[in-house]
This record gives sequence, C-alpha cells and structure tokens, in this order.
Amino acid sequence: MTAGETSLGTRPEALDGPFTTRQLLRLDEALRVADSSTGLTFSIYVGDLDEPVRGHAEKLHSELADPAHSVLIAVSPNQRSLEIVTGSQARRRLPDRTAKLAALSMTASFGGGDLAGGLVSGLSQLVDHAGKQ
Repeated sequence: MTAGETSLGTRPEALDGPFTTRQLLRLDEALRVADSSTGLTFSIYVGDLDEPVRGHAEKLHSELADPAHSVLIAVSPNQRSLEIVTGSQARRRLPDRTAKLAALSMTASFGGGDLAGGLVSGLSQLVDHAGKQ
C-alpha cells in the first residue's frame, strides 16, 4: 500500500489517508454492521486503481478471504472512478442493478465532497437490499 491509499475491512489499517479518525470510525462501524447483519463481508478500498480499473478492482476482490461471499467497494478519487465488485454468492442478494443504484448515490455524495458519507450511504443501501442473513 502506498501513501494516500486506504483499505478498510473489518478494522481501519491506516490513519494517514483521505479520512479523519472520526470518519474512519464511522466507516468501520458501518462495515461491522453490514457484515454482521447480512452474513456477507463488505470491504472498502480507497486509492489509485491500475488500468483497466474494473480489472484491478476484481483482482483486489479476489484477494479477499472469502471472495464468493464478499462485496468490495473500490474508489479512486484521483481517477474519479468507483467499482463495486460482488462475489458469486453475494451477487445472488445484490444484483448489478442494486450495485448501480448504490453507486449513483455514492457518486452524488462524492461530487459534493463527502467521500466518507457517500461510502456509508452506499453501504447502507447495499445492506438494506441484501437483507438479513
């Protein structure tokens, strides 16, 4: 991981990224709730993505502990890019249409300068659609 990149799974690993400590705690709590309420594993990656962006996001997703039951939200603010990657089992509960709607909501918040708020909002939408485990 290089400077300026942040990867969030079940707990924040870096405090020197685009988020304040308070925002990291908010994101960490949203991820914890998402995981426990759905039985899926949600992760957030913020940083530059290699081209092709989708391919890099899929590679990151494949490196998660249980890709089939995982959802990765990969955001590259510098590239103005957002990818949501769902594993084979997660996709049954979160179809592409749902991911696209969450992405639209997130990009609206990002455009207003609220990266953390957009991620929390999009994550909440995905969790609401996925339902309980």
